[in-house]
Parts: sequence; C-alpha cells; structure tokens
Amino acid sequence: VQLQASGGGLVQAGGSLRLSCTASGRTFSSYVMGWFRQVPGKEREIVAAINRRGVDTYYADSVKGRFTISRDNARNTVYLRMNSLKSEDTAVYYCAADLSSIIRYGSNAYDYWGQGTQVTVSS
Repeated sequence: VQLQASGGGLVQAGGSLRLSCTASGRTFSSYVMGWFRQVPGKEREIVAAINRRGVDTYYADSVKGRFTISRDNARNTVYLRMNSLKSEDTAVYYCAADLSSIIRYGSNAYDYWGQGTQVTVSS
C-alpha cells in the first residue's frame, strides 16, 4: 500500500490543522493506521492510532483531548484533527499502516509509511 500525507503547514499557537493520509489499493480497511511525528535528533513517536473499523483509538498523553484520529474506509483515508496546537507539536508528521488486528504503539510494528508532512506551530 502507498500512503500520501497532506495538510501540514504553519499555524499559530492555539490554532488547528487537519492532516489527511490517503492510501492506494483496495485493502485499506485491513490496516491499523497510525500517525507519528519526529523532530530532528529525536526518535519517531506515536501520536495516535485507530483500529481497522475505526472503533478503537489510542492517543499519546501529550495530545489527549486536543487531537482526534478518524478514518473513512470508503475513501481510503485517515485523518488527524489537531486543535489547540502548541509549539511543542512542531514536527514532521507521518502516517503509517500496520497489517495487524490490534493497535500497536511502536514504529517498528508499522509496515508502510507516508512521506511526511511538516507542521510548524509558531508561539
């Protein structure tokens, strides 16, 4: 599966962005989908993940209550709505797909990755 992420940009602190990630192929609903982020010099960290049916979700503590992950299997797309953005949310955001029946948190579990989209939050 190929993943194409979009929606990043420059936003002021307190603002909002919505990231999208569209997958090619007809098996999108077979994958757990995750959003990760990475800043230079640090490891890639999970931000949020959603199971195949979109019923179960996971959020990192740092984004709980501010970010919402969702998916539309008919459109082969996963979204990350980011509200109340902070300067520490600045990073390159990646979407990823895991051929798994459960949500997993480590980046090594994910099989396919999008190209990344830059999110910059100015304070």
